[in-house]
Amino acid sequence: MLYDRFGRPVTNLRISLTQECNFRCFFCHGEGQHFNAKLELTPDEIERLVRIASRLGINKVKLTGGEPTVREDILEIVGRIKPYVVDLSMTTNGSRLKELARPLAKAGLDRVNVSLHSLRRDVYKRITGVDMLETVLEGIEEAVKYLSPVKLNMTVMKGLNEGEIWDMIDFAAKTGTILQLIELEVPREVEGTAFFKKYFYPLQPVERELEKRAVETRERSMHRRKKYFIPTDYGIVEVEVVRAMHNTLFCANCTRLRVTSNGMFKTCLLRNDDLIDFLTAMRNGASDEEIVELLKKAVLMREPYWK
Repeated sequence: MLYDRFGRPVTNLRISLTQECNFRCFFCHGEGQHFNAKLELTPDEIERLVRIASRLGINKVKLTGGEPTVREDILEIVGRIKPYVVDLSMTTNGSRLKELARPLAKAGLDRVNVSLHSLRRDVYKRITGVDMLETVLEGIEEAVKYLSPVKLNMTVMKGLNEGEIWDMIDFAAKTGTILQLIELEVPREVEGTAFFKKYFYPLQPVERELEKRAVETRERSMHRRKKYFIPTDYGIVEVEVVRAMHNTLFCANCTRLRVTSNGMFKTCLLRNDDLIDFLTAMRNGASDEEIVELLKKAVLMREPYWK
């Protein structure tokens, strides 16, 4: 297993498959890829990377984008990766889940996170830039049949959807999904902007209320995030709170290494000075051992963003 200079193990790869997306979410952080990259890893290159990483104790992979399902070879990618990992998941906007949930599960996908920021059609359209709420809800219904668990990612934003938190909790209970409430996350240099001040909604008060109502509370090892089990009219539902801003505990327990869509190791979502190009080396004939050294170099560059 690989450890960084702060004693944090690296057990997860978060692989961005593309920067292309069929939605236009106005707050999207683009997985920290603040550049235009048409170059994308091939299925063979992704498989090779995951195979090499698995030898070093990295046995969990999350596929992200952009929107990963816009890649026509998404089923091939999933099928190639699965033999090397114990947990293969994906974050998606859900737009293609109605047709892809079953084939993705058959190819080897274990679970899925679906971005669902509102249950109101007008608010959903305002946030995502598309009028596809019904399509996504149908996709979630299909995903629950074949993937487990299905998590709903709700980025809570002031003046937009903060009033829907408890409605979303009920919806998660009704659909048999897990709800993740997520704070808007930005680098330090954006904190003082009008954008952040307008939309940032602190979740600490919500978390205190969840703690009061919970019949059980657990803690995840990654980020030490709390999971609250909340009673509703539709049964007990699991609610997780993701508070990354100024959260030293969150960063101290990060186990991820990111991979950009154009073949770079990236140590942190919020940093822009941490890219290590491995794809050029791969395409120039580098051995597995040489790729391992680049991966180790990236791990040693990792440091908590919030200290």
